[in-house]
Amino acid sequence: MTMTPCPPPPAPLQRRAVLRAGALVLLIGQAQIARGASIVAVRVWPAQDYTRVTIESDTALVTRQIFVASPPRLAVDIEGIDLDPALRDLVGKIRPDDPFISGVRAGQNTPGVIRVVLDLKQPVEPQVFALPPVAAYQHRLVLDLHPTKEADPLEALIAERMRDPSAPAPSPAAAADSAALDELIARHSTPGGTAATPAPPPETTAQARIPSKAPPGARAAAAAPRAPARTDRLIIVALDPGHGGEDPGAIGPGGTREKDVVLRVALKLRDRINATTINGNPMRAFLTRDADFFVPLGVRVQKARRVQADLFVSIHADAFTTPTARGASVFALSTSGASSTAARWLANKENQADLIGGANVTSVRDQAVQRAMLDMSTTAQINDSLKLGSALLGEIKGIGRLHKPRVEQAGFAVLKAPDIPSVLVETAFISNPEEERRLASNAYQEEMADALMRGIERYFARNPPLARNRSV
Repeated sequence: MTMTPCPPPPAPLQRRAVLRAGALVLLIGQAQIARGASIVAVRVWPAQDYTRVTIESDTALVTRQIFVASPPRLAVDIEGIDLDPALRDLVGKIRPDDPFISGVRAGQNTPGVIRVVLDLKQPVEPQVFALPPVAAYQHRLVLDLHPTKEADPLEALIAERMRDPSAPAPSPAAAADSAALDELIARHSTPGGTAATPAPPPETTAQARIPSKAPPGARAAAAAPRAPARTDRLIIVALDPGHGGEDPGAIGPGGTREKDVVLRVALKLRDRINATTINGNPMRAFLTRDADFFVPLGVRVQKARRVQADLFVSIHADAFTTPTARGASVFALSTSGASSTAARWLANKENQADLIGGANVTSVRDQAVQRAMLDMSTTAQINDSLKLGSALLGEIKGIGRLHKPRVEQAGFAVLKAPDIPSVLVETAFISNPEEERRLASNAYQEEMADALMRGIERYFARNPPLARNRSV
C-alpha cells in the first residue's frame, strides 16, 4: 500500500495569514448581522388629530430618539442599517399641508447609525414605539406626533353652528349667543376647564343630564318656556368610519379597501345629517376620523363621549371566509355572548383592529382609555341600541339584501360607550365580487347614506332627544 505523505505544517507567516483571514471572516459576519435589517417601506399618515410616520423593516430596529423643543424637531437614530433608498423616499412623502411635519432629513450620523430628523411646524408630544409583525406587516417602527393641546371637538361643533349661514335667525332667548360662545371657549381654555363629563347613572340613558359644555345661549334659553318637543340644542350623531391608516380593513377581490368605502359613506351621511333638524333643532355629525388615519378602538368611543353624542354609528364593509356571503347587517353590543357564531367571529375580527392599525399599548393614555371602556355597558344602552339598529335595518332592507333580518349582538369593543346608543353597520360584504362592485359605486354609497339618514330620523321620531334630556 502506497502511503501519501502528510503535508508539512504551515510556516509561522502562513499560520498568521490564515488566522488573520479567519478573523476577517468573523468581522464580516458581525457587520452583516449589525447591518442585517432592510427597510421594506416607509409611510406617512397626516391628519389634524396627529401625524404618523411608519418605517417597516424585515427585522426589528434598535432606535434612540431625541426631541428638541426649539425649534421643534424629533431626531431618531436607527442603529445597524445603512442609508437605504427607502429612507430617502421618506423626504418626498411629506405633504405641504401636513399639520405637524414641515420636512424630513435622513443621513449617516455615525458608522452604522442613520439619523432621521423630522422638522416640525408646532410643538408636539411624540410617541416612538415598535410593533411586532402582524397580518401583512413585518416589523414596524412608529413615530406618532400628537399636538400638545388637543382641540375641543364639542367647541368646534358649536362654533361651526354659529358660523352656519343657513342657520335660522336667533330667537330673543338666543340674543346673547355670541357672547355665550366666547365665554364658553374662554372657560374651557383655562386650566382644569376641560374636565371630562361625568358618566350618567347606570340605571338608564334616558335620565336627565346637563352637559358641562352647553350649546350657545343655553343659560338664557333654559330660563325661557319651551315647547315639550323642543330641546334647543345641537343633536350630535357620532359617525365612525371603520379602520383607516395602517389598517386597511377588509380588501375585496378587486382590490377595493374597506377603509376607503366606509369613509366615503360617512362623509355623505355627514352632509345629510348637517342639513337636517329634529323638531326644529339642528343636527351635527361628528366623525371619529375624517381622513385616512388610524384611530384605536377605545379612542373612537372616547371621542364620541367627548362631544356628548346622542348616537354612535360605526360603518363597516367586512369580508367573510367565502365569497358567497352577502347582505347588510346591523349589530349592537352584547355582554352575555354573541347572538350567532358569525357575529362572534366578526366581533373577534374587528376587535383585532388595534393590532393591525398599530395602537401604542405602552401609552398611558391609551391604557387608561381601554380600562375605562371595560364592563361599562348598561342594559338601557343596549336596549336603546337595539331600537336604533332596528330603525336602521328597516331602511337598509329597502336598498338591498339583508344578511340577517334582525339586529345581531356581539362583544364589539367599539360599541362600549355606556351612555350612547351604539350600533355597527356592515354595509355589505366586500369579499363578495358583486357586492364589492356596489360598494365601490357612488350610487350605492349615496343610497346607503340616504337609508342610514332615514333610519336615524325614524329612531328619533320614536325616541325624541328630549327622552335623554340633553337640553339646557
